Amino acid sequence: MTFTRRNFLGAAMLACVASQAFTASTAFAAKPLTIGFSQVGAESEWRSANTASIKDAAKKANVNLKFADAQQQQSNQVKAIRSFIAQRVDVIAFSPVVETGWETVLREAKNAKIPVILTDRAVKVSDPSLYVSFIGSDFVEEGRRAGRWLVDYAKKNPGKQLNIVELQGTTGAAPANDRKKGFAEVIAADPKLKIVRSQTGDFTRAKGKEVMEAFLKSEGKNINVLYAHNDDMAIGAIQAIEEAGLKPGKDIVIVSIDGVRGAFEAMMQGKLNVTIECNPLLGPTLMQTAQAVVAGKPVAQRITVNEGVFPAEVAAKEFPNRKY
Repeated sequence: MTFTRRNFLGAAMLACVASQAFTASTAFAAKPLTIGFSQVGAESEWRSANTASIKDAAKKANVNLKFADAQQQQSNQVKAIRSFIAQRVDVIAFSPVVETGWETVLREAKNAKIPVILTDRAVKVSDPSLYVSFIGSDFVEEGRRAGRWLVDYAKKNPGKQLNIVELQGTTGAAPANDRKKGFAEVIAADPKLKIVRSQTGDFTRAKGKEVMEAFLKSEGKNINVLYAHNDDMAIGAIQAIEEAGLKPGKDIVIVSIDGVRGAFEAMMQGKLNVTIECNPLLGPTLMQTAQAVVAGKPVAQRITVNEGVFPAEVAAKEFPNRKY
């Protein structure tokens, strides 16, 4: 075959097109995953640690993270999710402020063929296919663990009626509902344990202090135990107890949930009796799950993290190991 100038130009053009196609294919393959994440807010030490874990894990996994702070408002999360849909992100993830009211926006995400992963908190929906996975704690079990610790304490202090005040989390939030349910389920077996007051403290230190002040004003020295749905509310309540002239951890036994460093510091000072761990370091698991979903690999619809119980007796030994 005679290799003419026309043949040469044709071959060169084909090579150029092939090269461009290869480059485009390589670029597409190397395109980082984009995740739109809507966070509840920054209401506590736990939440700050959770946000840091997700941002750090995204950076390490070369994931393009679009982060939105909902500032405790469900309406802000709905807006953020619709914005992620409009931007055609690869995966939407969020920690819902409350459990209900998500059907419409999650169906919009499903219709747009964008998978949704829940972190930390679950939702109540009629169609479970509206999200692909939920990564987080077993909040009912956390409540049970708090209850079991208190039942054991009651056994060590026989003959004593224990009146409990309860600082609930945000009304309608999964951890608030479930931690209340698990705790009530366990203490129901002991008639000496009685909840005399229960009110939301919105998971915040300031609100925990405010509500505890109201509890002390209405119940005074009738209070034997405080059960707080998170450590920040417990720490706020400790301030209220001290200002009332009582000794937290002694005059009022304090049972709390989360396991943040602030709780360990309070335990080492003798002001808090036990914290039930709720692990916020969900970032690496979220990135791995999102990558698997986009790759078409099967993922579990429920991924539960491992957690422990830390009474004051072990606080000093465990404190150096705490990462949040």
